[in-house]
Amino acid sequence: MTGNPRVAIVLGAGSARGLAHIGVLQVLRENEIDFDFIVGSSMGAMVGSIYACGADLYMLDRMIEHMNTRLLVDIMVPRMGFIAGNRISEFLDLVTKKKSFAQLDFPVTVISTDLVTGQKVVMSEGSVTEAVRASISIPGVFVPLVKDDMVLVDGAVSDRLPIEVAREMGADLVIAVDVTYGAGKKTEFDGAMDVILTALEIMGQYHFDAVNVNADILIQPAVRHINPRDFDRSREIVDQGRRAAAEKVAEIKDQIALLKGSQS
Repeated sequence: MTGNPRVAIVLGAGSARGLAHIGVLQVLRENEIDFDFIVGSSMGAMVGSIYACGADLYMLDRMIEHMNTRLLVDIMVPRMGFIAGNRISEFLDLVTKKKSFAQLDFPVTVISTDLVTGQKVVMSEGSVTEAVRASISIPGVFVPLVKDDMVLVDGAVSDRLPIEVAREMGADLVIAVDVTYGAGKKTEFDGAMDVILTALEIMGQYHFDAVNVNADILIQPAVRHINPRDFDRSREIVDQGRRAAAEKVAEIKDQIALLKGSQS
């Protein structure tokens, strides 16, 4: 978009709810809304990275709808996590075609968290599989990804909706997609995973309240009533993403046109 405003898409964390990002991206593409780069955390990082690797959004939608996601879980004797993560890495290798960030169709930045320093880690070089594997590693559930001197876990721990990262990268317009803090919250506890995911959401609430005001457009699909473990409801989740994005299309186009006018 040379000579035009730099538009960033920020895709937030949310486990199964993050499948709504697929629907949002479908609608943006159908309405010819261009963007310069994606910044993603956790499931947002996964969806954005797979798309940037050249995946067909509609094929990805159908694949998730009919896939048994339990096959991606390799349970192990707990040490640093219940799930080894080898199967999810193999899946990521398949859908990303083992690409590096330099080979993507457009730039993507992935957020994870270093347990050693407690700091947010911004990844945009090297293996896409490795970066996404780190970003989705829910602490206590997935074994962390060890890289150099870092012990990397879920991006949601430090930055569930990385709007500030997009601003630091020079975005003039930030379209943020939040799948965690919209209306209709329904909390269920049916095991350790629910406890961990709910705790992460609570930890991120203050951060979300502080950063969401910095988004130019905030899209919040109506998925908060869905358990973040419920990948079996992908059809409903993706459709909610489509509905929420469709409601914002006119506003997005107006804001882009306004920015273009001010920069001409």
